[in-house]
Amino acid sequence: MSNESAWFTSSYSNAEGGACVEVALSWSKSSHSGNYDAQCVEVAACPTTVHVRDSKDKAGPQLAFGPDAWAAFVAFAGAQSVA
Repeated sequence: MSNESAWFTSSYSNAEGGACVEVALSWSKSSHSGNYDAQCVEVAACPTTVHVRDSKDKAGPQLAFGPDAWAAFVAFAGAQSVA
């Protein structure tokens, strides 16, 4: 599991650096990811959103789920057999 935090400047901050607020997401690697980073998924949970990204492209696109949608996804994925 990674203890890395990713910091983001708030969209309400201005370009001159005044009134800047930064927030951090603490990313965790999936327990189903292998040691070779070939199929790694990381998640960062906040009170109202669960963020998901590919660990090989940390600056790339991310998905964001509400807690209920994430719980439904995890329940569905857990019920599936792995080939």
